[in-house]
Amino acid sequence: MASNLELIDKVKSEFSNSVLETANQFDQAAVSVKREDVAEVLQFLRDDPETDFDFLIDVCGVDYLEMGGIERYAIVYQLYSLKHSHRLRIKAYVPENDLKIDTVSHLWPAAEWAEREVYDMYGIEFNNHPDMRRILNPDDFEGFALRKDFPVEGIGYREDYEKIERATGQEEAGN
Repeated sequence: MASNLELIDKVKSEFSNSVLETANQFDQAAVSVKREDVAEVLQFLRDDPETDFDFLIDVCGVDYLEMGGIERYAIVYQLYSLKHSHRLRIKAYVPENDLKIDTVSHLWPAAEWAEREVYDMYGIEFNNHPDMRRILNPDDFEGFALRKDFPVEGIGYREDYEKIERATGQEEAGN
């Protein structure tokens, strides 16, 4: 099994012009790469026998609003190798003025739904995705609920719902 540092070094040696930053904290190796190279990096990590990342654990979005950093948004890919029992986090930053990144659903079919969730919650589109539409919210929903600038109380759609009063524990017990 490769160590976390060996995994990081492998990515850095194969994609030296693509790597933006690396980290090895809490027994988790992480590599940030340029968004235009993320699909190529992920395909290499899946296909290379030394890494063999055959399992995509998750794809998720991150909003770094007011936190600084390379860009406001990032897409995070959590990888696992069943054969080698190692993990790797790959991150690609997405600029606020161009919310697009390449899909990896052709590499791992499970990415299709996770990428749709990221689109629905953050508004980040995945180029060449086979079914880029909302998955959690209705098609007419306005906004992207996991963006940090989305209003905590929503955008007015709750006012039309009837408020249901719940009984307290004492009333339910007959007191």
